[in-house]
Amino acid sequence: MAKIEDIVGRTEETKVLKAILKSNKPEFVAVYGRRRVGKTFLIQEVYKKNIIFEFTSARGFETEAQLNNFYKEFIRQTKPANIVEPPQNWLLAFNLLANFAEKQHKKKQKSIIFIDELPWLDTPRSSFVSALEYFWNSRISKCKNIALVICGSATSWINQKIFKNIGGLHNRITQRLQLKPFSLSETATFCAQKKINLNYYQIAQLYMAMGGVPFYLEQLKRGKSVVQQINDICFKPAGLLNKEYNNLYFALFKNADVHIKLIKVLARKPQGLTQKELANYAKLKIGGNIVKALTELEECGFISYHHPLFNQKRQGIYRLIDFYSLFYLKFIEKANKGGEQDFSKIYKTQAYKIWCGYAFENMAWLHAEAIKKALGISGMYSHVSSWKFAGNQYYPGTQIDLVLDRDDGLINLCEVKFFNAAFTLTKAYAKKLRTRKAIFEAHNKSKKAVSNILISTYGAVKNEWFFEQIDKEVVLEDLF
Repeated sequence: MAKIEDIVGRTEETKVLKAILKSNKPEFVAVYGRRRVGKTFLIQEVYKKNIIFEFTSARGFETEAQLNNFYKEFIRQTKPANIVEPPQNWLLAFNLLANFAEKQHKKKQKSIIFIDELPWLDTPRSSFVSALEYFWNSRISKCKNIALVICGSATSWINQKIFKNIGGLHNRITQRLQLKPFSLSETATFCAQKKINLNYYQIAQLYMAMGGVPFYLEQLKRGKSVVQQINDICFKPAGLLNKEYNNLYFALFKNADVHIKLIKVLARKPQGLTQKELANYAKLKIGGNIVKALTELEECGFISYHHPLFNQKRQGIYRLIDFYSLFYLKFIEKANKGGEQDFSKIYKTQAYKIWCGYAFENMAWLHAEAIKKALGISGMYSHVSSWKFAGNQYYPGTQIDLVLDRDDGLINLCEVKFFNAAFTLTKAYAKKLRTRKAIFEAHNKSKKAVSNILISTYGAVKNEWFFEQIDKEVVLEDLF
């Protein structure tokens, strides 16, 4: 069993959870985040000596089955002196739990009630949310040495039914914690802890295939190359990520078909799309269903939304930022339909090299804070966005996939290149950057100075074209 101090990352989250143990008031804690990100593990590790009751719901079960499971766990864990009747509804179930919890209230240390995958308990006509409201407001909120910790992967449900609740749970959450996938740095630490010997470039390749999801990274084996790791986990029929894709979305969303359509469209358009463009490509009507699906995908961390530079009234851009979904739709799905199934061959192809370029841009987006640190502007607000010009009779169309609009009067146009060696700027490439910068300066409404930044794996050859066009460079190591 891992020790708390051995948990990779989660430093701030662990501090918050441990501070709750010292609180002198009742606590209502919500821990949320996408599937497989390690929510349950973190809670159990931090609170393993303080949990007095723990219940995990089951996806797809009807109310009667959920209540039956709750009753069995209650009997097993609390061992009541007198026989208690099985609860017929959630109000009675929570009454059993409240009676037990109130007896623990007099203990000096904080006692934890942990309900995992809470959203799955909210089955049709179960009145679960109303019963939860009564449980907290009438009983547990009176017990200063009790903390109710709820957890769930269905982030959109937690957001709508708990955080935005306008009834009895309005503003009742005392602490909310969102767990996100590991950063590159945390992924490197995780690999080192498991004695998986990979360099920065190889970890980046791994990250681009499966992201920083802890449960996915748990599949790594010592003594294998990154190509072997990806092949085993993603392309072999028994590999965890060979069939994970559909489970990922249907486990989170009741009607996942719209979500999957949107994800597939965004996977084909790595630079991102507006809501209108998305609807057109997905052949969906703009309305409640697409807005709801986009909101849920964003809340669960699969996509991101960014406002365009200089014109906040224009529609923002949605981007797919889930690395596994991107990799699955580009390579694994095709392999499962009869395409190339050996990653040792796939990774040598031009298609993979081109895809890596887009994935590395995505990685730069998600590690914007690390880029800012490398540029020496960590504490400064910078609007992270992209910029696109359709072209006219005077200038050709162009697009800049990563722009940092800084508060210190400077705008960084970032050129992102994933390469297996030092990148060489040619005369033609320097001309491209020069033209792009000129178009940007001619058409933006800002009076700020503009500079070109190169973000690459191993840096660039310092030739005359580099010194002419690049004002600052950031390398892959800076993202860790």
